[in-house]
Amino acid sequence: MRNSKLKIKNSKLWLIVKKISKIKWPLLSAAFIFILLFLAASPAHAFDLKHFEFKDFDNPLIQVFLLISFLSLLPAVLIMFTSFTRIVIVLSLVRHALGGQNIPPNPVIIGLSMFLTFFVMSPTINTITKDAIAPYMDEDITFGESLEKAAPPIKAFMLKQTRQKDLALFIKLAKEAVPKTPEELPLNIIVPAFAISELKTAFEMGFLIFLPFLVIDMVVASILLSMGMMMLPPVMISLPFKLILFVLADGWNLIVGSMMRSFQ
Repeated sequence: MRNSKLKIKNSKLWLIVKKISKIKWPLLSAAFIFILLFLAASPAHAFDLKHFEFKDFDNPLIQVFLLISFLSLLPAVLIMFTSFTRIVIVLSLVRHALGGQNIPPNPVIIGLSMFLTFFVMSPTINTITKDAIAPYMDEDITFGESLEKAAPPIKAFMLKQTRQKDLALFIKLAKEAVPKTPEELPLNIIVPAFAISELKTAFEMGFLIFLPFLVIDMVVASILLSMGMMMLPPVMISLPFKLILFVLADGWNLIVGSMMRSFQ
């Protein structure tokens, strides 16, 4: 047994574990905090974060297993806690409005959405890093206290983008008393209300983006019909006009700028 323990400590896996346990990269640390807050938002409250400490698990292999398991929830956290939902829907609607089936391709849409999300969430991530992650790394506070300090910045961001009507809906469905301030609401109410508010905002922006392209489609279809070219697809003819209009108007600059300003 002792020999096996020595082999483990001298192995590359052990060195990787030591590096992971001391990691201070803000994005990864903030992502881990987001994931644990996502678990705390569960209505069942089956995961008690206040008493959760990695130090309770002495085996480093178990620590790595838990870390990897938590990171598997990162896509859900990226969608539910950040601006990713609004951004990716608006960019997808822009592609459909242009009429290009796979232009821009999905990897470009997802990649641009992720980097724009990091740009929007950077003030929140910096606040969490300063108030919650850095003190925990310095062992000034416990892990439960770091989670309590990380929750207010996330709540502030989500509540700023959430409609009161959506909050009232989930307060009513949860049959909870209305708190004095929105900041007192639990995450299991704020998160779904934030999600449906983001969906509505994204659809509103998508509708406004669709209108000029819809006018081009109608004009082209009317011209083709008047010329008797009923067998020629209007989309094939209108696509070049849409592209030139989008380029001349500097469409990407306008759309991305409008989305970024909508979060301020």
